[in-house]
Amino acid sequence: MIEHLLPAAVRSRAVYGAELDSAPLFPEEAAAVAKAVAKRRAEYAAGRACARAALAGLGIAPGPIPRDPDRGAPVWPAGVVGSITHCDGYRAAAVARTSDVHTLGIDAEPHGPLPEGVLKVVTATDAEAAALERLGEEAPEIHWDRLLFSAKETVYKAWYPFHRKMLGFEEAELLFTRDPDAPDRGGYTARLLIPGPLLAENIGPDIFTGRWTTRNGLVTTAIVVPNPTAAPAA
Repeated sequence: MIEHLLPAAVRSRAVYGAELDSAPLFPEEAAAVAKAVAKRRAEYAAGRACARAALAGLGIAPGPIPRDPDRGAPVWPAGVVGSITHCDGYRAAAVARTSDVHTLGIDAEPHGPLPEGVLKVVTATDAEAAALERLGEEAPEIHWDRLLFSAKETVYKAWYPFHRKMLGFEEAELLFTRDPDAPDRGGYTARLLIPGPLLAENIGPDIFTGRWTTRNGLVTTAIVVPNPTAAPAA
């Protein structure tokens, strides 16, 4: 599913079920999850396997993908940006060369309502809440609260490599659109609400745009920021 949200410059690999949950890990990767529960180790192994398959699409030989010591984000080979996601029954990774893509973030979630009380934590502004309520009336078959959660995860994943700091759910306002020809997919914009210093450094965009879809019992979302110096696609 995630591949349908990504441009040609991005390589991806996704699997359903537990197909890659027993994939081998490099020693430093295995050490990172040695004390984790079995479910976490399986997700981690499958995510790394997907990432290596995606990297192969860029012509990059298999190698370890360690964790960032601060937040646990994947550390990609030089000249590469990427993102990994996993949820029950689905694992995926997407990568691109920095010559083509500035940053990216992907996320997958089960297409069901958020647990009670989580929406209040995820929602940033009154405008965001009002838009979500309107969409819920127009298209009740879509769990917009879960879509909001997933899309904000992609904002964080795309934002973190620039700043290497947490970005709270309340620090980005998201607004969604629907594709008139395919109501189970659409786009979104994310406006960062954090004040001053970080944006003043002119590191990365303060408005992200992304795409979403709800299919096969899943919500998938993706943000890809093209490198402004990249040559136009043929």
